[in-house]
Amino acid sequence: MARVLVLSMFFSPDGLSTATIVSELAQDLKAKGHDLSVIATVPHYNYEPEARTNQPLKKRWFGLYHRSEYHEIPVWHTTIGPRRERGRGRMMIFLIHNLVSLLLGLFAIGKQDVILVVSPPLTSGVIGRMLAIIKRAKLIYNIQELYPETYITMGAMREDSLPAKILFRIEKLVYRVSHALTPIGQVFADAIEAQGVDPTKLHVIPNFVDTNFLKPHPKDNPLAQEYDLSDSFVVLYAGNIGLSQSFDTLLETAKRLEDTPQIKILIVGDGVRQADIAEKAKQLSNVIVLPYQPRSRVPDIYGTADLGLVPLMKGTAKTTLPSKLYTIMATGTPALVAVDPDSDIVRQVKEAQAGVAILPDDADELEKAIRYAYAHPEENQQYGKNGRAYALENFSRETVAQRYHQLICNLS
Repeated sequence: MARVLVLSMFFSPDGLSTATIVSELAQDLKAKGHDLSVIATVPHYNYEPEARTNQPLKKRWFGLYHRSEYHEIPVWHTTIGPRRERGRGRMMIFLIHNLVSLLLGLFAIGKQDVILVVSPPLTSGVIGRMLAIIKRAKLIYNIQELYPETYITMGAMREDSLPAKILFRIEKLVYRVSHALTPIGQVFADAIEAQGVDPTKLHVIPNFVDTNFLKPHPKDNPLAQEYDLSDSFVVLYAGNIGLSQSFDTLLETAKRLEDTPQIKILIVGDGVRQADIAEKAKQLSNVIVLPYQPRSRVPDIYGTADLGLVPLMKGTAKTTLPSKLYTIMATGTPALVAVDPDSDIVRQVKEAQAGVAILPDDADELEKAIRYAYAHPEENQQYGKNGRAYALENFSRETVAQRYHQLICNLS
């Protein structure tokens, strides 16, 4: 079996969904016989007290980095500043992490056969390639989002700007020097191949969801009881409350739905717009906004839901594939995706017959879709059953871990 070094910004005990995915993948690869090591950051996204207790971090090099053990996997955590969503602060976080990761990879970690880099940031691919050369290892570059395309689509960066031009060059370099690329969706793979990348490098491997932990759950549960939602039709958004989601459209739709008190909008999560959305929601009688909740409450959150919402602003669905879609399907929650029609999100929902897809940023369409789901409960529930079956077949931990296992064995 192979010695595998994982480079990822996010890893347990961080509570971000990406951290959960990468951590559980590492655990599964170790169970298949591989020797795993991990370089990540200290937890800086979603705080999980229980996870921190179970996986204590110990300072090293006067706090420059920390060490921990995750299911007998050694983890090196680079120390970074407070989380920032955008701008120079975010770039500094990336650069500090990359620099310390390189030093740890060179001096703290021995020979490796495979370097698995989880993006973003793009620059981690460069660090991964440098370590792969020095350690004579193969490089697998996992693509969670397309950068700098995501920045450009969100309006955070101009396509003709100097930073964008630099990032495009880094993107092409990383794709060229990687031995294998694992985009999480076919649309991503098509976009990468269109750049002239050798298609034999591309291995589309989706993110997974723990279908044993995340499964259909009773609606009348402690969270539903706490917020008096057991008898309501609940439209759920759970995840990052950031810049790429159409929250203004969602709140406008909620205002229109106030004439049907049975319909409630539940928003759960953290992010740069959380305070803004929570403040605006105070003016609406049918919207509940909750902060980030511990992972242990996720089954109750989705059990409460009658409809799982994925609302992305126009253009963004082509460069990102939210892991919440897998959670929606795994929990048997009917999906309502308001995203670009030519995206992996829509393709998967249609293929699974797991819900309804509408155009993004359209309050009329969103209102119509919610009212229809509310008025047709049997049809809506069938979508949830279809999604659960599709998740079991395509997005289970074992299925995805086996595909990575086979790829690592083929490379090493």
